[in-house]
Amino acid sequence: MLTLEQMIIRLVIALVLGFIMGFERELIGKEAGVRTCMMVASGAAIFAMISISLPYIVALSPENLTDVIARNSGFLGVVANIVVGIGFLGAGIIIKTEERVRGVTTAALIWVVASIGALVGLGLEWFAIFSAFAITVVLYFLRNLNVAQKAIDKKKEGVN
Repeated sequence: MLTLEQMIIRLVIALVLGFIMGFERELIGKEAGVRTCMMVASGAAIFAMISISLPYIVALSPENLTDVIARNSGFLGVVANIVVGIGFLGAGIIIKTEERVRGVTTAALIWVVASIGALVGLGLEWFAIFSAFAITVVLYFLRNLNVAQKAIDKKKEGVN
C-alpha cells in the first residue's frame, strides 16, 4: 500500500510535469494551458494511485490480498478509464471551421498529459519525467518548424 508521503510526492511530480507541458501551450495562447494540464496530470495520477491502492483497501487484511487480486482485475479498469474520460475532454477542445480543424494538437497533448500523470501515479516517475520533457521539446521544435515553413510558403506566394 502506498504511504501518504509517496502519494503526495507522486501528486507533486504530476503537477510539476503538467505545468511544464502546459507552459508550452500557454506561451502560444492555446485554450488548454498550464492549469488544464496540471489538472489532467494530477487527476490521472490520483486515479492511478486509487487503482493500485484499491486491492489493499478491499482485502481488509494482508492474508486476503492475494485472493482479492487474483479474483478481481477490475482495479486496472480505473487506469483504462482515464483514457476514455480524457478522450471526451479532448473532443471538446477540437473545433472545426469551414477552413480548417483547430485544437487537435492541444487535444492530443491533453491525452498525453493524462498518460504522464498515470505513469507518475503508478510509480514510473522517471519514465514520466523523461516523457514529459521529450514531448515538450518535440512540441516546441515542431511548432517552430511549422512557423518557419509557413514563412517560406508565404515568401514563395509573394514571389509568384
